[in-house]
Amino acid sequence: MTEETPGFEEKPDVPSGATPDDAEPKAAAQPNGEATAPAGDATADAGLIAQLDQVRTALGERTADLQRLQAEYQNYRRRVERDRITVKEIAVANLLTELLPVLDDIGRARDHGEFVGGFKSVGESLETVAAKMGLQQFGKEGEPFDPTIHEALMHSYAPDVTETTCVAILQPGYRIGERTIRPARVAVAEPQPGAQTVKADSPEAAEAGDDKESGGPDEG
Repeated sequence: MTEETPGFEEKPDVPSGATPDDAEPKAAAQPNGEATAPAGDATADAGLIAQLDQVRTALGERTADLQRLQAEYQNYRRRVERDRITVKEIAVANLLTELLPVLDDIGRARDHGEFVGGFKSVGESLETVAAKMGLQQFGKEGEPFDPTIHEALMHSYAPDVTETTCVAILQPGYRIGERTIRPARVAVAEPQPGAQTVKADSPEAAEAGDDKESGGPDEG
């Protein structure tokens, strides 16, 4: 039986050729308790940051491309819609222009009292359809002559007008919205050359009337 000598502790076996310090674990600690990062990790982080910047740049470019394409598509849709409306208006205007002689015949028949029976029913239906398609008739006797919407076919002078006036509507004009498809063909009258219109209630007119009643101004 082996007796343990008091006051001595057993130490681990140390390999031959090694110092006693090699038997104890080494703790590589840095100040503040932080471990030193390997150099390979720092290089990997820099590579990831560079890749992230490239991805962000590519994302910004793709986003700009998408916004540009969206704007171009919206412009294309508006242009197509505008062209569609224009083509429709032109088609309607061409159709109604071909129907104007028929509408003129209907108007002449109405003026001569021949717009009766089945012809009246068909004519009124045609006028209703044309109005629904946007056709508007214009041109009235007594309105001032406007060369942008009137076409003067006859000319005369009249003492009772103060400006060039439409005195007869030979053919009514037609428009679709703001577009005139046929001007109103009219007879116009102008004031007599050198004529001066004097209002009846003006002092000059009253004085002239007194002179006529008294036989003229006193002489001598």
